[in-house]
Amino acid sequence: MKREAGQARPVRTAGAVPFSLSLFSVLVPPALHFSLFTFHFSLFSSLFSLSPPPQPGLTAADRVAAAYDAVLDADFDRISAVLADTCGPAPQVACLGLRALSTWWEILLDPQGRGLDARFLREVEQAITEATAWTVREPERAEAWFYLGAALGARGQWRVLREERLSAARDGKRIKAALERALALDPAMHDASFGIGVYRYYADVAPAYLRWLRWLLLLPGGNRAEGLAQMEQASRLGRLVRAEAQYQLHVVYLWYEGRFREALALVRGLQARYPRNPLFHQLEAEILDVYVHDAAASLASSEALLAAADRGAVHRPALAGVRARVNIAVQLDRLGQRDRARATLDALLARDPRAPIDAVTRARQLQRAWAPR
Repeated sequence: MKREAGQARPVRTAGAVPFSLSLFSVLVPPALHFSLFTFHFSLFSSLFSLSPPPQPGLTAADRVAAAYDAVLDADFDRISAVLADTCGPAPQVACLGLRALSTWWEILLDPQGRGLDARFLREVEQAITEATAWTVREPERAEAWFYLGAALGARGQWRVLREERLSAARDGKRIKAALERALALDPAMHDASFGIGVYRYYADVAPAYLRWLRWLLLLPGGNRAEGLAQMEQASRLGRLVRAEAQYQLHVVYLWYEGRFREALALVRGLQARYPRNPLFHQLEAEILDVYVHDAAASLASSEALLAAADRGAVHRPALAGVRARVNIAVQLDRLGQRDRARATLDALLARDPRAPIDAVTRARQLQRAWAPR
């Protein structure tokens, strides 16, 4: 996409996966329900069978949505207890998917760290296996297909982050097929419509050098305008993925649509709804810096995040504190206060932080660049 004069160069925001195949990131909604697939026999003059009717809806959707809220609020340490209350009313596959999603959102706080990768892959493969078996047992159950698409989407998102592009593209094809099946069985399932919209959008805006993947894997083409409309509708009407849709839309608005103020509004809305997730606070600071070009506002945002981390008002406060201090130093320098900026970095690095890896790496680079000559 060509940039207009004066428009900020797209910069990867913390935790975002704005790669043309990150459509898979959008599919990480939770719980759905399956029931027994039955045949009705009627004998009058001869024996015949009727096809089972479609099974729409999401089982225990309110409980699943509440559990997903805990994930989005970065309440990772409590997720086991939350899922224990959710499963039973909600299908088991919903909880398997939510557990994998919880690990995925924890990865986003330190995306270059690999310590959680093995656990995430184990959890997501279990969710995919369970969802696949459900679609075989009950092929007319819409939520079974939705859950399959969601689990594949979580794995596809991770593969995009780790630059496993061919595998991610294969997942994308399966995601689209599963969600289209869910929507065919339940046309009112806005959560499934969101995933299809993401696919259609990214398939259209993918850089030319990536379009060979579509040809290689026989992937369907996309439609930017219609895909965006589906995503925006799901961000208003989705039962399970509304917040996830808003998160993914902020990436689209920043990277492809040039709608920076709307992206900022979405992030602030997520921050208000999930105040203990430090990612949404950090994203606000980065948008104010990179896209709005307001160093003072970005500084204030990171100072607020640091204060929240110091008093334990956000989850994973150590990670949040490192990110906040690095951006505080950057904005102080932008405001002409390099001595304070350098002192902020020196104090941070004296503690020898190890994560988030990208933030620590940047701090060390800036420390060297700002060293007195």
